[in-house]
Amino acid sequence: MLLDFKACAPVFSSFWFPYCCFRRLPRMSLAAYCVICCRRIRTSAPPPQSTASWRDIRNIIKFTGSLILGGSLFLTYEVLALKKSLTLDTQVVEREKMKSYIYLHTVSLDKRENYGITYQARKELHKAVRKILATSAKILRGPFADPFSTADVEDHECAVWLLLRQSQSGDRTARLQAVQEMSQTHHWHDYQYRIIAQACDLRTLIGLARSKESDLRFFLPPPPLPSLKEDTCIEEELRQLLASLPQTELDECIQYFTSLALNESSQSLAAQKGGLWCFGGNGLPYAESFGEVPSATVEMFCLEALVKHSEIPTHCDEIEANGGLQLLQRLYQLHKDCPKIQRNIMRIIGNMALNEHLHSTIVRSGWVSILAEAMKSPRIMEASHAARTLANLDRETTREKYQDGVYVLHPQYRTRSDSTRRRFVSCGGVRPRGLLFYFFTSVNHQEISEAVEIHVCAFYFMQTWLARDCPALRIISVEYDTSLSDWRTRCPMERKSIAFRSNELLRKLRAAGVGDRPVIWVSHSMGGLLVKKMLLEASKKPEMSTVINNTRGIIFYSVPHHGSHLAEYSVNIRYLLFPSLEVKELSKDSPALKTLQNDFLEFAKDRNFQVLNFVETLPTYIGSMIKLHVVPVESADLGIGDLIPVDVDHLNICKPKKKDAFLYQRTLQFICETLAKDLED
Repeated sequence: MLLDFKACAPVFSSFWFPYCCFRRLPRMSLAAYCVICCRRIRTSAPPPQSTASWRDIRNIIKFTGSLILGGSLFLTYEVLALKKSLTLDTQVVEREKMKSYIYLHTVSLDKRENYGITYQARKELHKAVRKILATSAKILRGPFADPFSTADVEDHECAVWLLLRQSQSGDRTARLQAVQEMSQTHHWHDYQYRIIAQACDLRTLIGLARSKESDLRFFLPPPPLPSLKEDTCIEEELRQLLASLPQTELDECIQYFTSLALNESSQSLAAQKGGLWCFGGNGLPYAESFGEVPSATVEMFCLEALVKHSEIPTHCDEIEANGGLQLLQRLYQLHKDCPKIQRNIMRIIGNMALNEHLHSTIVRSGWVSILAEAMKSPRIMEASHAARTLANLDRETTREKYQDGVYVLHPQYRTRSDSTRRRFVSCGGVRPRGLLFYFFTSVNHQEISEAVEIHVCAFYFMQTWLARDCPALRIISVEYDTSLSDWRTRCPMERKSIAFRSNELLRKLRAAGVGDRPVIWVSHSMGGLLVKKMLLEASKKPEMSTVINNTRGIIFYSVPHHGSHLAEYSVNIRYLLFPSLEVKELSKDSPALKTLQNDFLEFAKDRNFQVLNFVETLPTYIGSMIKLHVVPVESADLGIGDLIPVDVDHLNICKPKKKDAFLYQRTLQFICETLAKDLED
């Protein structure tokens, strides 16, 4: 191969010497030649880019190292976070257990353990807890008791136990303050409410039930009811309870109700066992239908009899001893959709609550939790019956006792001023059974019951509007049974005149504290006649003098001072209606009514009572065929005070539809003006 050396000099200049050597030493090996070339390359001058390349390599190493280190840290963090999220927190489990159970710390019986290192550690812990409790007691301004020196509780539990201890203090003001703070607490856990429910005493539990803002978790569910006996039913249990009560030395009405209930129960049981009429042992189906009595009817007869028996203190003891509280509770739970049955059961419990020695038994049977729930009911009658029973149970803030037929509309709950006695309005309402409602038409019992409920709510505005406008008042409602005809009377042996009823109601109202403070009487229809008779009777009795001295005014809503056309109408067809004694006394020619009017008019002028009269101007529909002006204007004129006609009928004269209605605004104005001086004092 021929090469032009000059042309290739720039290329092969670096290899010239080896080439020459190769030419001179043809026998030199290829390995030796490679060694010479490598040495030549190493000893030759480095290219100018070598320094820059090493700098780039170092930068690459730094960047790569930082990236590897950061990635390692990130992966480590993610792994640890994932591990933490997958780890079960045992404290959560313990807290969930605490919500369902109340744990008591046990102490070992081993003396060596108690006086060893464990004992010393616990002793130091108790000292620390004691300091915390003492500090909390100072903040709450309450006394610190020695029994808490050995308490071993968490910090957030201190308030619970301090309030419990304060609620059992010997200081009444401290007890009331503790109950009020409990009722206003809404941030506790469920188990903390259960601690209070299990550890509080009778007074605290009743106080919480009468506190408006109390949580229902303060009240444990009623204890399990005993099972019914074999081959028996609740009707038979009621019958046995009623038969176990004393049957001697009773008035005629109690004997009548008892015998009626027992007879109806016997008919019902006989019908269930094969009918009342049997021929050769084969009962006829139609005979069974004739003899069978509905279970709800039998239960109502028994309950009405028990209501009468519960008015006797010794019979209340018998009802409690024979398991009546549990039986009534079972019946109450079974008939949640029957207000009438529930109302009679509440009446029985309320009457039993008048006996203080039965309070602990009533509480232990679980009735307080039922009453606390009923207090929050939107139904006025249910809430009023529950409020009456709880007020009779509450001897901490209530001196008065509310007998059957007397109910507190406001305030139904404890208030902050319970330690100071307030003025009140006594509202004399009438709750007739059948009076002016569907009497002349053929209607079922449900329609009559609904009509009665409407009339009971006649003074609903006093519980709502008046309670808000005059919160310092105590509003009491009075109910009593009356009838238009003796065909509808509840007790055939009962012939109650206005004089008899007035003395009975006066005794009940005096027991409720009426007369201790200024009073305004508010009455409708026949209730106004009872108010007049009560005041006249009270003026004759020295022990009732406070009722007269504290009476400030009277409001009459369509009261027949001079008689009623309804009474005349009833008397004219007496052979059909057989009018009751009350209706006979309402006739214009009644001597008793004239004497009552003349005596009260002179008495009211002498005492300078403030009087306001309202009267209807529209006729009232009785049933679907009869239209009657029950109380005309001339009959509603007492002779003193303003007489204001209102374009409504007899039923709506005491039921203003709106708060800004003239009927309510004029009533409110009269109350405020009459009690202005007393409220200032």
